[in-house]
Amino acid sequence: MAVYKETITLQSRGVQPTFINITDQVKAAIEKSGIQNGICTVISPHTTCSVFFEEFVHDIMEDGNEFLQTDLNNVLKTLIPDDVREGQYNYPGPKHYEEVESWPNAAQYLPNGDHAALLNCDAHLKSTLLGSSETFDVDEGRLGVGTTGYVYFVDFDRTRPRTRQCKITVIGE
Repeated sequence: MAVYKETITLQSRGVQPTFINITDQVKAAIEKSGIQNGICTVISPHTTCSVFFEEFVHDIMEDGNEFLQTDLNNVLKTLIPDDVREGQYNYPGPKHYEEVESWPNAAQYLPNGDHAALLNCDAHLKSTLLGSSETFDVDEGRLGVGTTGYVYFVDFDRTRPRTRQCKITVIGE
């Protein structure tokens, strides 16, 4: 049995959840792996990000998101409203702020000491609901999904743009 691992780097926009179609990168990793039959797992190591499987949609909103992404975001906002003020959610609490303030790179997380920069409880909860990974069939060296099945990475954290990682692991023969 062979194992192939690859990490791709992605950029989130901040301000609103960032949905990224990573289907081509997943297909390329499977091809590079040389594995013909097995599984491919796509993993986000970030606690405000998710990986999910959805139909590709040809209709695009003005903000660049596909219709299904907008619908998903609207449904999640109904369940978990955007974190916009301190005290709206329990997280982050005073001990968390204290811990972040002690980090050597605290200014990156708290520009000008602004605690509002950490108001991302909604992003953590949304990513928990969707999950941090998906596992796919590798069939005859190809991603084993239907024609309209696409793989997406989403960063729900709206506090600032960030560089994100996504790990792809292919296992099989």
